[in-house]
Amino acid sequence: MNGSRALVAAPLAALMMLALGACKATVPASRPSSGKSASLQAMEQVAMAAHRCWFASADKAFSAYRMANELNSFSGRPRFLVVPSGDYEGLPLLVVQAEGESRRIEFFGPLLEGSLGPRITADLQRWQRGDTSCTQGV
Repeated sequence: MNGSRALVAAPLAALMMLALGACKATVPASRPSSGKSASLQAMEQVAMAAHRCWFASADKAFSAYRMANELNSFSGRPRFLVVPSGDYEGLPLLVVQAEGESRRIEFFGPLLEGSLGPRITADLQRWQRGDTSCTQGV
């Protein structure tokens, strides 16, 4: 009789262990981080829109300029530059950058003082807010 009890008790004990295991609190897995800082994420968004809207679209207003991408900066200040078309080593005409954990971008340079200044400012502010549409000639 003891042998039959052991045969019944073993599966019953296994079921109880499974039931107790199911009661254990579980911690939801955390979402993996992209490893990118907030400033890099913001700059990627703005840089992609600038490239697509100003340069890849062959916008005549930007035909004399080229984009120099410096998003992979180890300084913690991802940025891109707008430089004269034939002079990548020359002084930038526009600098667009962000720093640290902020999603706020900064931009400055002599290109903002000319006729393109209001359009550049409006585009960059719109792209930073997440609206990556192109509005040529505004």
